[in-house]
Amino acid sequence: MDDRGMAEGGRAEGGRVEEGAVVESEGDGEGDGEGEGEREGDAEATKSHRWRHWSGRRRLRRTVAAALLALLLPLLTAETALRVNYTGTPKPGTTTRHQDALWLGHAWVDGRKSERDVQALARRLKDTGVRDLYIHSGPLEHDGTLPDSAYPKARWLIPALHRAAPGVRVQAWLGDKLASEGPEGMRLDRSATRAAILASTRRVLAAGFEGVHFDLEPLHSGDRDYLALLDDLRVLTHARHAVLSVAAHQIDPLPAFHSFWGATTGHPKWWSQSFFGQVARRVDQIAVMSYDTMQPLQSLYGGYVAQQTSLALEVTPDTTDLLMGLPFYHENRFGHWAHAETVPAAVRGVRLGLSRTDADRVRFGVALYVDFAATEADWRAYEEDWVR
Repeated sequence: MDDRGMAEGGRAEGGRVEEGAVVESEGDGEGDGEGEGEREGDAEATKSHRWRHWSGRRRLRRTVAAALLALLLPLLTAETALRVNYTGTPKPGTTTRHQDALWLGHAWVDGRKSERDVQALARRLKDTGVRDLYIHSGPLEHDGTLPDSAYPKARWLIPALHRAAPGVRVQAWLGDKLASEGPEGMRLDRSATRAAILASTRRVLAAGFEGVHFDLEPLHSGDRDYLALLDDLRVLTHARHAVLSVAAHQIDPLPAFHSFWGATTGHPKWWSQSFFGQVARRVDQIAVMSYDTMQPLQSLYGGYVAQQTSLALEVTPDTTDLLMGLPFYHENRFGHWAHAETVPAAVRGVRLGLSRTDADRVRFGVALYVDFAATEADWRAYEEDWVR
């Protein structure tokens, strides 16, 4: 029963006692005192109950407020740090090293693109910093195999791109969904699957690709089977003078954040900085997917990219190409807001992180995701802010 119900019940009971006391007082004169005493007791009991109930509610409110503060304070502190990270002026020269990359869709190898499209792409890339083209040639089957029918026009496309845009490297972009968070997907813990991936890599290199760019997701931090796969792929690609490239998850913005996020959501989105370094030391090129960050403002997104750039530079060896992803696409969903994750904000963040950590790093660039969703504004921002 709530406060109001308890108070009304007390008054009703007191009224009945009072009526009995009046009748009784006409007989012996003692009813008035007894009735008044009982009313006073009921009133005190009601006050006591009200106090206990109010006090309990106040303690509950304080507990809830304290819990919310404990959750929000670290978040607010981190977001404030990102905003501060977006301030300052990038150092002169923190621009393209002509080692940038572009992700391109499957239409380039399945017959939907023509010589006219190749020429248009070559004109687009002229006077930019793009060197590597990741052509989507998969996805891999869950068992690691890849039929030749997945990239039927590759043998035409690769020489056509070399003629139209001399100096570009054409890599096969291969990926698949991993069974790391559910029953469906590729299982890297199976040696047969890893062996099939190696065989698929041999086939795409034989088709003329100059490298292989792997994007396997969701890939959890510390995955030893992935590291073993990279060790084998490195031997294979280097024996054929080809490039081994990977798309990488973002790095923990706070220590061990991937563990916390994994425990609360089942999806440990980030990698530890240590694991990122282990991956970077095994490949020729690593491209950070520095988008889909859940940041709601351009300044916070740019500060986040600056932080990610610094974290990646700290553990990527000078012998590995480090690329930071730029969002050449426009979606609005949980994790990505187009008004916040913009090319200008990303480029400024990259330049700030580069300036603060290793402004003279030679093997560094940006990777543009993705050709079929890019707008003229995206290309203009990349050229004006990064290529300059």
